[in-house]
Amino acid sequence: MDYQLDLDWDEFFARYWQKRPVLLKRGFKNFIDPISPDELAGLAMENEVDSRLVSHDQGRWDVKHGPFESYDHLGENNWSILVQAVDHWHEPSARLMRPFRQIPDWRMDDLMISFSVPGGGVGPHLDQYDVFIIQGTGRRRWRVGEKIPMKQHTPHPDLLQVEPFDAIIDEEMEPGDIIYIPPGFPHEGYSLENAINYSVGFRAPSSREMISGFADYVLSRELGGKRYTDADLVKRENSAEIQQHELDGMRSMMQDLIGNPEHFNNWMGEFISQSRHELDVAPPEPPYQPGEVYELLEAGETLQRLGGLRVLRVGDRCYVNGEKIETEHLHAADALSRNMTVTHAMLGDAMEDPSFLALLCALVNNGYWYFNE
Repeated sequence: MDYQLDLDWDEFFARYWQKRPVLLKRGFKNFIDPISPDELAGLAMENEVDSRLVSHDQGRWDVKHGPFESYDHLGENNWSILVQAVDHWHEPSARLMRPFRQIPDWRMDDLMISFSVPGGGVGPHLDQYDVFIIQGTGRRRWRVGEKIPMKQHTPHPDLLQVEPFDAIIDEEMEPGDIIYIPPGFPHEGYSLENAINYSVGFRAPSSREMISGFADYVLSRELGGKRYTDADLVKRENSAEIQQHELDGMRSMMQDLIGNPEHFNNWMGEFISQSRHELDVAPPEPPYQPGEVYELLEAGETLQRLGGLRVLRVGDRCYVNGEKIETEHLHAADALSRNMTVTHAMLGDAMEDPSFLALLCALVNNGYWYFNE
């Protein structure tokens, strides 16, 4: 199913994005769930899938992590199953993310889906990223508070919550309703009946993550070998003092390394194109030969991108799942990065270049793209 989002993006960006929460009634008209509760519960039984079971009873919270073997012990109230990165494992659910591609791909993270029985939820909490929460089957009440300093606490070691708050949004959501919540606004949702929710979350890397990632990049490539020098050193009164010009010199060495466009851009492409969750990679057996890929595409077959695969452009370079893809055919790289489904025509004359064809074949054999059945 192709989901059509009823949203004026220009108005949304101007008034709400990273500014204010907003409820979008019937954002998806005639909404149909892409997944059933049974399918979601089945995914939570898989080893590779990141899942949680959150429950509460008389103010006591409990969190268990999947994979799960059975749900027979659960009652009829006050629990939720939450499954991360469902777009990696369930192609119909992945389509639910496509209407949000007005926001740059590199900012998009994953699709978390939850199933809750009456009273089920994770309690009042804060997120440090933007999220669109889509209501599927059932009804759920959502409350959102003002962005003010709030103390957080852990009623369970794996659960971070905030104290009760006054709501600026307090609504019962029905199928197709969407609520957008920017970072830092406290919110809580709990089901009024058996309900499915879909959370489209966005990446917001911290300075700490980026510095750590860049340091790993520098070390793995043995960059930054330049050493500090001070040929203009003179006698000083206090030998224990690090003088300001020395601090400036060392800071400049670090800034020069980060400020090198070639290194920084290449690191950024590798860093931000890596998925934070497992991919459902299934390399074909036997592997394709370049000639077979050419013939299948020429015959009208199409290549489908693997769910959750991050394909991004930085300048004239293309990055796929943390790897730089070397090609001079920028229009073909654009086709791979822009489109979820790729045809022979989209790749153009790149298909006549044996080196590009070999590259494309390698991507298919890695399981990153596959031929639609």
